Parts: sequence; C-alpha cells; structure tokens
Amino acid sequence: MKPLDHLEHLDKHLVDELAQVARETVREELREQTRKQRRKAALYAASGALALYAGAALALAVGLALALGLPDWAAALITAVILGALAHVLRGMARPSRPGREHAAGMAPGGDDARRTAAGAVGGMPYPPAPPGGTAAPGTVPPRPAAAPDVPHRGV
Repeated sequence: MKPLDHLEHLDKHLVDELAQVARETVREELREQTRKQRRKAALYAASGALALYAGAALALAVGLALALGLPDWAAALITAVILGALAHVLRGMARPSRPGREHAAGMAPGGDDARRTAAGAVGGMPYPPAPPGGTAAPGTVPPRPAAAPDVPHRGV
C-alpha cells in the first residue's frame, strides 16, 4: 500500500461532503426565494381581486347616478358603453404599436436619423463596402464544382 492512498480516500470524502453542503445551501436559498415570490404573487392576486370589485362598485355607482335622470335600461346601456370604451383604450395601450411606415421601410421609429448618423460614420455609405471579388450574397453557399477530384461520387 502506498503512503498516499489513504489521502486519496480523504479527498473523495471531502469532495462528497463539500458537494452535499453546496446542494443543501442552494436548496435552502431556492426555498427562500420561492417563498418570497409566492407571497408577492398572493399579494398581487389579492390586489387584482380588490381592484375588480372596486371597478364593479364604480360601474354600479355610475349606473345608479345615470338612473336618477334616465330610465334604468338607458343608464345600464350607457354604463356598458363607457366600460367597453375604457376596455378598448386599455387594450390598445397594452398592445405593441402597429407596424407603420417605419416598419415597412425596415427601420425602427426614429431610424431615419440613426441611419443618417451611421452613414456619416462609415464614409457616407449606409453599409460597409463588399470585399472585392465577393459577388455572392451573404449567407449563400457557392456552387460545387462539377468535376472535383476530392469529392466522392455517389452512384446516381
């Protein structure tokens, strides 16, 4: 038996113990993070539910206020139209902007100034010049020579 064999056993034991401690530490940290996120999600859910009830109470108040001078059906109809218009406006605010003239031209909003700035930085050209002799479009594969000696031929 070599004199260093017992040290190899201790090294393996130490590595295993260190890995176990690291796993436990990471597991505890993840538990703490998920506990915080779960609490935050519950608070957001409660906030949303209360906002829904507050909106319903506000709609009811608007409908009852309109019902003082109008028939009940007209007050309910006007309240529904107001809520529908608000929903439409909020949906429009949540959506990304529609692609317009800038998107069709291939540039971001305000891209005209950015393109001019980039063109001025590269000697007045919007794109760097192509290398000499490179006529193929970028990303295309050049055609294979018909009689290449190093290319194996298949029996086709």
